[in-house]
Amino acid sequence: MTVKMMTAHEVTQKVFNKEELFILDVRNEDAFEDWKVEGEHFSYLNIPYFELLEGVEGILDKIPANQETLVVCAKEGSSVMVAEMLSEAGLAVSYLQGGMKAWSEHLEPVKVGDLKDGGEIYQFVRIGKGCLSYMVISDGEAAIIDATRMTDVFVDFAASKGAKITNVLDTHLHADHISGGRKIAERTGATYWLPPKDAEEVTFDYGALEDGHVVTVGNTAIDIQALYSPGHTIGSTSFVIDEQFLLSGDILFIDSIGRPDLAGKAEDWVGDLRKSLYSRYKELSEELIVLPAHFMIIDELNEDGSVAEKLGTLFAKNHGLNIEDEAEFRKLVTENLPPQPNAYQEIRETNMGKITPEEEKQREMEIGPNRCAVR
Repeated sequence: MTVKMMTAHEVTQKVFNKEELFILDVRNEDAFEDWKVEGEHFSYLNIPYFELLEGVEGILDKIPANQETLVVCAKEGSSVMVAEMLSEAGLAVSYLQGGMKAWSEHLEPVKVGDLKDGGEIYQFVRIGKGCLSYMVISDGEAAIIDATRMTDVFVDFAASKGAKITNVLDTHLHADHISGGRKIAERTGATYWLPPKDAEEVTFDYGALEDGHVVTVGNTAIDIQALYSPGHTIGSTSFVIDEQFLLSGDILFIDSIGRPDLAGKAEDWVGDLRKSLYSRYKELSEELIVLPAHFMIIDELNEDGSVAEKLGTLFAKNHGLNIEDEAEFRKLVTENLPPQPNAYQEIRETNMGKITPEEEKQREMEIGPNRCAVR
């Protein structure tokens, strides 16, 4: 049988469509336990590659004959060899092109809404990392929010829509992934916007996103209005777009809320977090569609693969928005913090412009799951 290659895009479509897939992950056990390809109807077998060097006969009875099998490793090479051995044994198998490295970097664009006068808003789902970026397109112009370092995807997508990138914005100084905002702005001549309280140590010029500031897209003037909402960082800023969508950054997620500790100031910032969620957001229309900068679990994806929910629904169902006692809120948030993101201090320094790691080093810095939430 011929060994087939499966791309990250094809696997993402299986996630979105809730298809079944059997995954043989040949990375070491600790790597698999920390982070894997996730899907609602995916099942798994983890056997480290070095245990299969002598052959795959010992695991043939563990692989379903009536289900599609995908072999996954870190960068592709090991999975190709294992897939070939399984194929020679008569099984129909594929391997993940580029391995977990490609899975970490794949971005899947999903249209999440129409704006006035033909405008559109797209969400870019970084399926393997849980990051969400956005593009607002109107009248031949585009604005990008919370771009990842895979900048070609955004530039090429805007070009495919006949749009010139005029503004690039970050909701905050990211600590879990490297921003592509500054690079896109330099490449396209767009203005790069940052909340000034997060930008005190940056080494480059930027536009200051103060509370209430409005960035417009296109002649139809779709508004991106800045709403100061500290708590994840001191400068965290949300965006209300066209009075329809609330881009909440890392403050509010579908099933969780933001963590306040990535600059080592959890006790100081947890009060800001509560005020942003329980006061500032309460003043907004419950009909706004919340578009966060991350998702934590695969269950947060909607039927079309998007991550979005009405603000009113989140106030009703998200536990982080329903803790009445402030002392209890402080306790729950500060005592339920997940492990720190991999290399988060280096990532922050990269996003400040203080260091410029080589591309392979940037990949290594970002490896692993998303850890920006308190659940």
